[in-house]
Amino acid sequence: MGVGGSAGQGQGIGGAGAGVGGAGAGVGAGGGQMAGGGGTSGGGVGARGGAPGGASGRGAGGMTSMGGAGAGTGGSAGAPDTSDHSAEATCARWNGDRADMGEGTWNGSIADCDPGDISADGRANALKLVNLYRWLADLPTVTTSDDRNAEAQACALIMDANDNLSHDPPMDWTCWTQTGHDGASQSNISSGPGVSSIDAYLTDGGNEDTLGHRRWVMSNSLGPIGLGSTGAMGASCMQNLTGTGKAGKAWQAWPPPGVFPLQAVKPGRFGGSLDSTGWSIQSDKIKLDTATVTVTSSGNPLPVTVTLLPGGYGSNYALSIVPDGWQTTAGQTYSVSVSGTSTPISYDVNVVDCSN
Repeated sequence: MGVGGSAGQGQGIGGAGAGVGGAGAGVGAGGGQMAGGGGTSGGGVGARGGAPGGASGRGAGGMTSMGGAGAGTGGSAGAPDTSDHSAEATCARWNGDRADMGEGTWNGSIADCDPGDISADGRANALKLVNLYRWLADLPTVTTSDDRNAEAQACALIMDANDNLSHDPPMDWTCWTQTGHDGASQSNISSGPGVSSIDAYLTDGGNEDTLGHRRWVMSNSLGPIGLGSTGAMGASCMQNLTGTGKAGKAWQAWPPPGVFPLQAVKPGRFGGSLDSTGWSIQSDKIKLDTATVTVTSSGNPLPVTVTLLPGGYGSNYALSIVPDGWQTTAGQTYSVSVSGTSTPISYDVNVVDCSN
């Protein structure tokens, strides 16, 4: 994802969901498949460009794998977050963690097929954004590891050298290595640099059929991860499969319960807006195929389109909730209720304006 639009995350059910209505939208699944490799599949690769399509436009890709099993109740993490999530503290965290969005400097070379490395500040800024988003969702922080960083860095070189994206890059691609191939098969991949691509993974424009990149960032099993980038004008990879994280949340939502910055609805220039790509709920334990979703604000029902998403993208189960004719607005509290499932889900999203 990121600069250049988005490529697919593997094949999956998508399209417009059935059951539009504020009084309770039932889960629907539209037709269509997304192009693009995912996990062990070797789907198509997108040509570089600005189009935000699923099958064309070089951008973020996802991968398939089952997330870790959730264990808690009511969406609470295994280790409760005791930090301050008030409006003031949330805005301070949002603005503070985004004060330096520098992409860092890459010391490698496409001409020499040298993956090099992204400078420490670039990798730190990308990791800071990953953990900012996880903090908003009451999820544990993650760290990077040297071996995963190496895979992600070699992956980024392959994508940049070939001006293309694939989770299964063929051996005749320029600068192909087994390390880079392994990284590509287990990463979110992006035509954009490492820091700005994190924002794009969360909105996930062009990947509405799975929202797989977002779901991996929000996964119970995430961590440690690898982050690689070929600099401000290059490509990047976020290695995130086979994690050992054990967040233990019964469900995760985006936007999450509690205070949520308006600026996170469309955090970057690329990747779209949550109002168009959709809000989401994911779970490792709670099946959502029979869910009925209701969204209200100030007691008034809001029309939404609900779509069941395929499993295997950071969670076993997931659905998207797309606003129908309304936009997320600061100062509003949105109450989301999910019924018809083994465990009912309900939460409030309090949207605040964190602009300086």
